[in-house]
Amino acid sequence: MSPLRVILISGLSGSGKTTAIKALEDIGFYCVDNLPIALLPKFIELGEQSGGRISKVAVVEDVRGYVYHSGQWGQAEDEAQNDYFENSRKILEGLKKEGYPIEVLFLDCSDPILTRRYSETRRQHPLAEKGSIDEGIRLERKKLRVIREMADRVIDTSHLNVHQLKEEIQKYAQQGTSSRQMVVTLLSFGYSLGIPYEADLVLDVRFLPNPYFVEELKRLPPGDPRIEGYVLQGSEAQGFLERVSGLIRFLLPLYDREGKTHLTLAIGCTGGRHRSVVIVNKLAEMLRDELQSRGAVLTVRHRDAEKA
Repeated sequence: MSPLRVILISGLSGSGKTTAIKALEDIGFYCVDNLPIALLPKFIELGEQSGGRISKVAVVEDVRGYVYHSGQWGQAEDEAQNDYFENSRKILEGLKKEGYPIEVLFLDCSDPILTRRYSETRRQHPLAEKGSIDEGIRLERKKLRVIREMADRVIDTSHLNVHQLKEEIQKYAQQGTSSRQMVVTLLSFGYSLGIPYEADLVLDVRFLPNPYFVEELKRLPPGDPRIEGYVLQGSEAQGFLERVSGLIRFLLPLYDREGKTHLTLAIGCTGGRHRSVVIVNKLAEMLRDELQSRGAVLTVRHRDAEKA
């Protein structure tokens, strides 16, 4: 297996790829922006010939690679577009079969947030026809679907600022290694703020007792023990926790067998402040020791706990 670690960053325009590549550069990665995947095998070969001077590299690949490759984008080029991205998939699969531990990191983001970002910066979307940002996003999401399906990790940047995204990228880079260590992320969120794009599995806990409707509880912080006691009362919460923890135990060896290195389980309630936070924390408590014994890394993130 190659000692060279390779992270391929892809994702939607405006999702934060520039921030991601700079974050990796800051922690010692040799980085190249907008490298067409067709050149990736040669790039890796040169990295391995560096005599150990280069041990970890990161490259950005997105729709600009297609524009660079063909010089055009339009409805008449659908077949050529599909061929390009299908060829990209084959190149990545071929490199992995040859023993190169390539990690695909995909940055996603909700359409409304992407539209807002483009409007605020007054930049034109690279695929926008006649200046239509929405149409450009739709086309790009469709064409990058092949790469997204290959991703080892998807990060939803919709609710992350620049500093939070940098921290998330560097945490990923420092956790994941060429040994393909499994990373399990338990993520709480609020449905009122949207379902996380990065989630592999999404579960709804809005059936649990809601502290918001209890006057003496509604303003308490998520970590208050009175909140936990209220949410976990009754057999429904305990039954849910037992079944979900059992599901994770069942899935981990199956995902590991398929070469999947990240599993993100998102737990949602209405605002993401109380019920989902309690359940995620309790699941982490139940699973931490077992996951550690399996050699897996457990991370916990509360996306909306401070927003509601």
